[in-house]
Amino acid sequence: MKRISIVIPMYNEARHIGRTLLAAQKAAHAANVECELIVVDNGSTDQGPQIARQFGATVLSLPGLLIGALRNRGTAIASGEWLAFIDADVEMPETWLQPLFDIQASGQADVFGLDLHTPAEAPWFATAWQRRTSQPSHRVSHSVDWLPSSNLLMRREWFDKVGGFNEALRTGEDKEFTLRLHEQGARLLSVNDKVALHWGYEMNWREWMGKEMWRQGSHLQLLRTHGMSLRLLRFPILSLLVWILDFLAISALLDGFPHHAAVMVTLTVIPGLVLSVRQSIKHRDPILLLQLWGLHWLRLHLAGAAFILSLCQWNARRPARG
Repeated sequence: MKRISIVIPMYNEARHIGRTLLAAQKAAHAANVECELIVVDNGSTDQGPQIARQFGATVLSLPGLLIGALRNRGTAIASGEWLAFIDADVEMPETWLQPLFDIQASGQADVFGLDLHTPAEAPWFATAWQRRTSQPSHRVSHSVDWLPSSNLLMRREWFDKVGGFNEALRTGEDKEFTLRLHEQGARLLSVNDKVALHWGYEMNWREWMGKEMWRQGSHLQLLRTHGMSLRLLRFPILSLLVWILDFLAISALLDGFPHHAAVMVTLTVIPGLVLSVRQSIKHRDPILLLQLWGLHWLRLHLAGAAFILSLCQWNARRPARG
């Protein structure tokens, strides 16, 4: 019988961890596999660890570690030949595992991730932002270069081959990890015929902007890890360009050139439009296009701020030179 170890990093997720663990157990039972649940707690102050133990999970208490280290520590005690990484606020479908086991056995792919959807009660901006990375229902699966770690499934040998997650990354560790898997020959598959539910959606604008600032703080570390590739440089450059255009617009307005300022402001909305068209055209939904246009415009400004802040902190850590 197959054995799967499901590693779940957690911090103050008492609202969601019971649902996450129960869904994982149901999926393992439906696939007729032995299931080992490992919750790696980052110092929660709520009842999350106690709830996890009630569902039979092994709970490691490791406060102060970054997300990659939490996943690696959980994997270190895992005994399954299959590994799954799930976020503590994600509910996997009961039909999650067996079809992916079959695909792997047929030699079509090695590492899998399911699309995420938000529950019906999520605010529009959280739903729209989640949909930007999902595929339309008619596209069942597609090969990708990297996968987010909200849910990942692979054989243990692939994790060992690349040495696990980068423990120095504050965020973006999923992209960095799966890029290395892809570079080592793993075939990554994003699956859409079954979806996971993301219950930890952003409930208000402040939370959404805070998460985006946090996510965008990884660009510099990814560049230092993987080198100056155009793939990794393009979004930071685009966000900095938007900041420069904003500065030029304000300068033109202060110098008495309102028409020049209007041109600059117009240019700042073009990158967001291009990104929203590229991500929404597959859904054929004009409302989603408009929603993503506004969200991308805001995200580009947040990304520029995060990149500049991380650059300043990186420079501050560099040794002084005479």
